[in-house]
Amino acid sequence: RLGKVRAPGRERASFFRREKRTLMQLLQHTERVIPRLGSRGIANACYGIAKLGFAPARATMRLLGAEAMLRIGEFEAQELSNTAWALATLGVRAPQLFEAIARQSE
Repeated sequence: RLGKVRAPGRERASFFRREKRTLMQLLQHTERVIPRLGSRGIANACYGIAKLGFAPARATMRLLGAEAMLRIGEFEAQELSNTAWALATLGVRAPQLFEAIARQSE
């Protein structure tokens, strides 16, 4: 089913309408496990959610960003990059996290 997410326009929108309940359940599960994720898990969750482009995921992304901020010192460069890209892709405002990422990258 998730292969449909890569489909263009109408097909993608149709997938989101049909599978909204399932996607919301996945987001809720993600929110529950955030405290148990390591830096790679946070970065991967951010990247995967951003690739979906599912607008209701912004709240989950804010929670992932907050956790990333708390554990910024644990992140490798690629994890920082993926997390920043994902948050920016979904338009999640996280200026303090972006500043922390910039400092970590120096």
